[in-house]
Amino acid sequence: MRCMNTPPPAPSSLHPPRRSAWSRLCRICALGWLLAACALQQGVSAAPSASSVPGTAQTFGPLISAQALATLPTQVRIIDLRDDAAAANVAHIPGALAAPYADWRGPSSNPGQLLPLPRFTALVRRLGLNTETPVVLVASGDDPSDFGAPARVYWTLKWLGLKHLAILNGGMTAWQAAALPLTRQPTPAPTPSAFTPQLDDALLATRSEVARDLGHPSTLLLDARPKAFYLGREKAPAASRPGTLPGALDFDNLHWFEPGSGALPAVSTLQRIAAQLPQQPGAVQIVSFCNTGHWAATNWFVLSEVLHRPHVALYPGSMVDWSRADAPMAHVPTRWQQLEQTWQAL
Repeated sequence: MRCMNTPPPAPSSLHPPRRSAWSRLCRICALGWLLAACALQQGVSAAPSASSVPGTAQTFGPLISAQALATLPTQVRIIDLRDDAAAANVAHIPGALAAPYADWRGPSSNPGQLLPLPRFTALVRRLGLNTETPVVLVASGDDPSDFGAPARVYWTLKWLGLKHLAILNGGMTAWQAAALPLTRQPTPAPTPSAFTPQLDDALLATRSEVARDLGHPSTLLLDARPKAFYLGREKAPAASRPGTLPGALDFDNLHWFEPGSGALPAVSTLQRIAAQLPQQPGAVQIVSFCNTGHWAATNWFVLSEVLHRPHVALYPGSMVDWSRADAPMAHVPTRWQQLEQTWQAL
């Protein structure tokens, strides 16, 4: 709503009646309230949709560039997810804390399975995080598949209740390409927090919920794997069978990336790519899945966090969890076809 100065009313005579001091005071007060209301309205309408780093005016997340992160090292907690992040003498971003991706994952028999809540709680506390801590997640950034690590940890932290999260777009590859500082000195351990999870289960699709929604037109089951997995021609080592969820449609997470790049492109490009998503008439919810909730986290992140699609959830255990439960599947090859695939792979 725009505020405009109200012109004075035309006088009813050459000598309008004199107003009392009380009347003038009332008019001044009324004008003050009107101006305050206008300023409030303009402030609300101009407010950015992104969150801000607490204590600063800078917008934050869900993606952050290397150059932007370099201006915020003391205001944010940087979490290094690389496999060797905790090894001695490894170059890292100054101030980054090591928490390798494996620390956030389930057992080798079901890597996408959520850890018990006490283990997640202990990990978050060890890193000195609470629900208001601004966190930047850093992976190697070597290729599109690597992006799944920070996307999955971002999803995990948001599910646990953290509110200010970002991924370093391009990871360490982008940081080094920008010739930004590195150190080999270990970062001192932070003071542990008293973090208590505040679970956001709207982000989570459990196996029982997926089973309930099979065949329901309101839920689009979106397979983030390469086509060969979706068609049952390949399977993850821990999966008991190849194939996909009944009724699922596929959208390979590689679609979001330029060839050879581990960084997401501009939002306008992502919007054009999202227009290619498979359509399911009547669908109001998307459940993203893959083999172990890794590639699926990228689809979830782009759709939910970058493009702000509502009602997007992640099935963390995905096809490994589903197949090991002997649940119904589609595109499962016959035994003869599986033997033929095994022979061709030799």
